[in-house]
Amino acid sequence: MSVPIRLTELVKRPTPGQAGKAIKVRTNSFEVTTLPDINIHHYDVTITPDVPPPVNRRIFDQFVLLNSKSDLADALPVYDGRKNLFSAKELPFDSRTFEVTLPGETARPGRPVKSFRLKVKKAASINLEELGLFINGKAAKSDNCLTAITALDILIRHKPAMLYTVIGRSFFTPEGKVMLPGGLEAWRGYFQSMRPGVGRMNVNIDISSTAFFQSGSLIEMVCKFVGIREPEGLLRLQDKEWRKIEKFIKGLRVKVSHRDASSRGYKIAKISEKSAAEVTFSHETESGSKTITVATYFKNVYRTSLRYPKLRCITVGRDVVLPMEVCSVVEGQRYPKKLDEAQTAEMIRFAALKPTDRENSIKNGLRVLDYGHNEFHKSFGLKVSNEMSVVNARVLPAPTITYHPTSREANIVPRDGAWNLVGKKVLSGATLTSWGVVIFGTERQFSGSQADHFVRELVITCTDTGMHINNKSPRIAYVNPHGDIEASLHQHWKAAGQAANKEPQLLLIVLPNTGVPLYAEIKRVTDTVLGVASQCVQMAHARQAKKQYCANVCLKMNVKLGGTNSAFGANMAPFITQKPTIVFGADVNHPAPGDTTRPSIAAVVASVDMKSAKYATSIRTQDARLETIQDLESMVVELLRTFFALTKNKPERILFYRDGVSEGEFAQVLRDEVSAIRSACKKLHPTYAPKITFVVVQKRHHTRFFPSQSNQADRSGNCQAGTVVDTGIVHPFEFDFYLQSHAGLLGTSRPAHYNVLCDENRFNSDTLQELTYRMCYLYARCTRSVSMVPAAYYAHLVAQRARFHTRGENWSETTPSESVGEPITYAPVKPRLQQGMALGTSCLWDPS
Repeated sequence: MSVPIRLTELVKRPTPGQAGKAIKVRTNSFEVTTLPDINIHHYDVTITPDVPPPVNRRIFDQFVLLNSKSDLADALPVYDGRKNLFSAKELPFDSRTFEVTLPGETARPGRPVKSFRLKVKKAASINLEELGLFINGKAAKSDNCLTAITALDILIRHKPAMLYTVIGRSFFTPEGKVMLPGGLEAWRGYFQSMRPGVGRMNVNIDISSTAFFQSGSLIEMVCKFVGIREPEGLLRLQDKEWRKIEKFIKGLRVKVSHRDASSRGYKIAKISEKSAAEVTFSHETESGSKTITVATYFKNVYRTSLRYPKLRCITVGRDVVLPMEVCSVVEGQRYPKKLDEAQTAEMIRFAALKPTDRENSIKNGLRVLDYGHNEFHKSFGLKVSNEMSVVNARVLPAPTITYHPTSREANIVPRDGAWNLVGKKVLSGATLTSWGVVIFGTERQFSGSQADHFVRELVITCTDTGMHINNKSPRIAYVNPHGDIEASLHQHWKAAGQAANKEPQLLLIVLPNTGVPLYAEIKRVTDTVLGVASQCVQMAHARQAKKQYCANVCLKMNVKLGGTNSAFGANMAPFITQKPTIVFGADVNHPAPGDTTRPSIAAVVASVDMKSAKYATSIRTQDARLETIQDLESMVVELLRTFFALTKNKPERILFYRDGVSEGEFAQVLRDEVSAIRSACKKLHPTYAPKITFVVVQKRHHTRFFPSQSNQADRSGNCQAGTVVDTGIVHPFEFDFYLQSHAGLLGTSRPAHYNVLCDENRFNSDTLQELTYRMCYLYARCTRSVSMVPAAYYAHLVAQRARFHTRGENWSETTPSESVGEPITYAPVKPRLQQGMALGTSCLWDPS
């Protein structure tokens, strides 16, 4: 009797789901119609000296050009820009080293021509038969399969990488670029990735957008960065501003205009402290050496009178000093730092394409890629369809949501993923007795009468919605947003408590703008110093005091004060209601790229009632950039105890949604984190072993869905809320599915990708998909279904929020990782806030 093949250590897909209305959707996956039926030959490439991938590609291109007829025997190899070369034809050597000189390089006095050593060494031969077995569900994913997919991935990206600006898996063109504030520009590009599907390989093609430094005049770009119209304004800048400019342009490649256009580029090292009219150097002439200024040198040698001789210079290379006005920024240099508020807003406008526009752009990308005439594809025997795949999908029905029985509409079935609070009262309204209003600004910005009107409208809305506001006239105070925020908040928190003769439950904060630094400091102080709930509102919205805005604020306040806004209607979530069930969400927030000083922050949330409507939190810092949660065991213990304290029940089932894990980390997360959950249960009692289902939620992917018929679209042109896909483009045999659980608002909606790593509760496709979708209607902060399951959403928000709980952080910088000053220290959230304004976690587990 043969032993069945173990295809995966994860969960195999049950029968695809049947629930909901069956439809078909187009997706941005293009089927590989013909896979290579040859052995692909893999070679290791080493280029010395070490240079960045774009230079590696130029070296490789020159190497192929010079050797294609001889040493390469007419092979057309493809290269990833780093270490890997793949060829459809075996090369006539196992290992060889070549000398390569880039074209345009000429010897100069004191600077010989730079050449590179390129070593090519045979690594392996790849048989694609295993890949065919894998996508047809007949073999596990082996290392050979992974290498084959890598080879195909490099094959489809090789030619675009030689022609365009490459960032990650996307290539970008300046066609249709738009200017961003601050000397930047937004480019659109095309993403491509080879993905295994059910019985086939697919090429996923999507639109990408990113920010680049503005090309052209360096002076013009610097002026835009500091917000100055004319270069003369730069002459009035202080040292502090010049340091910011230096930080902004350091490392940029520039070309010069005083030599021929083919001159090589230079990398900016720093900005001089003196102007072109002041910087001097020793210049060799026929009559001997003499000291002259940069401005004089340009006039004498290049017959160029500088327009801005009093402007500071840049230093490039080995202390070469150049006037800024002769420098132009080389096109295609990505801006690597975080965008500021204005830049982000413009980038969102640029990137948010309506579904029809995105679909057309993807089709245009396919024309640019021109797979049918790609000589490298022909060499390998690869053929890709030029039509978007059409896949089977289903639209799941919306759940029944229940509000307080005294509501005019106590039970509703939302339509199109949204509803409102008209005629409804929250399921459990919190009581607010002691609170204060703190306005960061002046009475000229937000008058006393405006403040009174907003508070009055908010109190009326909260009361109508079922909250109990005992104190309808809270103390109102004005605070300087540029002063000592901690001292001011402490003072007014204390005063609000004295006015109500009770410690404040809430501070309502009116913010003058959407800037991060003030908001971050307020949350640090209220969460970690005062231990009081805070609700921030924007001054611009508070002035208008619209009913809908007040209703949204009310929802947030009620949850922060321990209330419950809504829950599932009868029989909507039997998995949760039939047996005590705890729903977890977890995420890890990492410091900015390149930051080696700050830790990562892990956040875990868990439901603490029998309806999965209220959540508690647990937060830890851990080693930077570590994706697995180091202290998960103690965090789970903490939250299980809280569930027991508030429900008097021990969970018999655990449903755990994990955000932020990539496919390559699935095995490690399964091994480490599921084991940590089991250990946490045993720590509470040796025989305690609830059944665990562990699901990874991914949002950082490029799969999009487009309605195949206009009557199947929502009002934004997107697929309807509840669209689920679990065939065709999903994993060949593991349990995963795409769920677009929200109604579109801006641009093209992105479905969430759910991957089941462990399932002791033995879900079938329908029960897990329906439960996950229905929970998306219980997100407490709005009356809309959200884009991913709330437990994971809350964990993501908590991990982001915990980044604000620091001393010594400089949030005024667009890149927090570059802040300086006092050491960064993270403060814990006060216990009364960690449990969603419920009880502390010191209760004991009852083993009986």
